[in-house]
Amino acid sequence: MLTYDTARKWIDRWDRQQEGYLPGREDRFRALIDAVEAGVGRPDPLVIDLGCGPGSLSARLLRRLPWATVVAVDTDPLLLSLAEAGYGQTTGLRFVSADLRTPGWSERLGLDRPADAAVSTTALHWLPEEHLRAMYAELAGVLRPGALFLNGDHLNSDETTPTLARLERAVHQNEERRVFGDERPEDWRQWWDAVLADPALAEAGEARRRSAAAAAHQGSESGLLSQHVNALRDAGFGEIGTLWQRGNDRLLCAVRP
Repeated sequence: MLTYDTARKWIDRWDRQQEGYLPGREDRFRALIDAVEAGVGRPDPLVIDLGCGPGSLSARLLRRLPWATVVAVDTDPLLLSLAEAGYGQTTGLRFVSADLRTPGWSERLGLDRPADAAVSTTALHWLPEEHLRAMYAELAGVLRPGALFLNGDHLNSDETTPTLARLERAVHQNEERRVFGDERPEDWRQWWDAVLADPALAEAGEARRRSAAAAAHQGSESGLLSQHVNALRDAGFGEIGTLWQRGNDRLLCAVRP
């Protein structure tokens, strides 16, 4: 049985490897949660965490907003196993297994009212654009009017602004060099190779190997800012813009009319 201590060891190691791609990861978390706190208009919001992984964002959000309810959704059995063991006793937090690429995913959330916000960090870039568009359209249907969508991710400018795109990448790369030098943290593949070799996670690892949805969870199919902005606009969201940015790492916000 996966223990709390084992789960937290791997979650902490996950956070460190993610920081290798995001030297400003905690700053981005804070900006996102600042926006939720300032924007939802109530101390007990209902928040959906899309592509929650092992629960890092959900846990931080509930530390700031302890009266909130967070429904965290992912399709990866191993990451959800870590999340349940590491954060499953957190008041107000519930984890759901669902594939955001499958129509009807929102029905699995078990919401009793429209959500006040939906959030995500470093997750939605892996959705192919057609699935991203369908997901945003379905998401709009479970958010209340005035609700926020907040997505922190590497979202690049496109070929219409080539100088900006180049400068955004340069800013991010220079920050990585300043922070890490030649001592780069463990990367994503190294983390996965290590966690799948841990006997304590053998059952969750086998479930992941059997899951076609989890196996396809990789790559950067929707890594352009314009892909997300256009898809959100077509899904009916109103105001759309960047709230926080460091190079090509940004926090995109959209408001449900």
